Amino acid sequence: MPLLINGERIDLARPTGDMIRAYPHLEEKAKLLRSQPVQIVKPKGLLYVQQREFAVTTPKDGSGATCLTHCDGSDTEAEVSLIMSSVKSFSNTAGLEVHLVGGFNDDRQLSQKLTNQLLRAFDLQPDDVHLVTFCVTELNDREEKDIHFPVIYGIAVNVKTAEIFPATFPEKGPDEDLRSAHVLTGATLTNIYDAKMEQLHIGPYFWRPFPHVDFWLEQDDKQILQNLSTSPLAEPPHFVSHIRSTLTFLKEHPFPSRSLFPDRKPRIYKKNEEGLWEQVCSDTI
Repeated sequence: MPLLINGERIDLARPTGDMIRAYPHLEEKAKLLRSQPVQIVKPKGLLYVQQREFAVTTPKDGSGATCLTHCDGSDTEAEVSLIMSSVKSFSNTAGLEVHLVGGFNDDRQLSQKLTNQLLRAFDLQPDDVHLVTFCVTELNDREEKDIHFPVIYGIAVNVKTAEIFPATFPEKGPDEDLRSAHVLTGATLTNIYDAKMEQLHIGPYFWRPFPHVDFWLEQDDKQILQNLSTSPLAEPPHFVSHIRSTLTFLKEHPFPSRSLFPDRKPRIYKKNEEGLWEQVCSDTI
């Protein structure tokens, strides 16, 4: 079945602006989401999802599944199919709800392109897909001195209540550099969570030595921002330090099959009594 709004099929041949005008409640809901204060989410009880990762989980009572993912346009149709099949493995409901948040009116229109890709990919699914939240591109855009920025940079989902809210995350672990290195070296969308075992599975990941890593580490912040970001003017303040940390990790581990995953097994984490991730296997970096 196609992608639906209020039970009606969306005409994807029309510009998204027309869709927003046809369903004004989408814009109202986006305004409401944008107006919420950004909440700082602490590590206790947190499952953080990076770019090109996804995680599916359920409330303790099992009354519905939630999937959170960060798509970047690398292979949208395949990613949506993978997400849908993963959610369906936990949920027997006939229809699925989709909440799209992110992007802005960037100069290269990459956000608009990704939005269109996502809409088309969900429309191709065999199941009913109900678009509930649409806070993307122009609905997630603010302008300051002729420069466009996203309003919402990150979101969180309360699995028990299904509440979605703008959020920032002081800690993005475990294995933040390892996971970022996986993305920077061309990873495909990866499921990082085993909901049945309540375990986080990182890896095993493999890559070739990152080209010109010493050159990039020698560059100043401006060069890294201009060359390694798709939207240099709109990146958050920690972007460059994050990239430097990831590049340093790649330099230290040019052959992860030797230094990180010699046994070809994932690094496994489980929440301890304090609600923090704790490694349950003996392997260490």
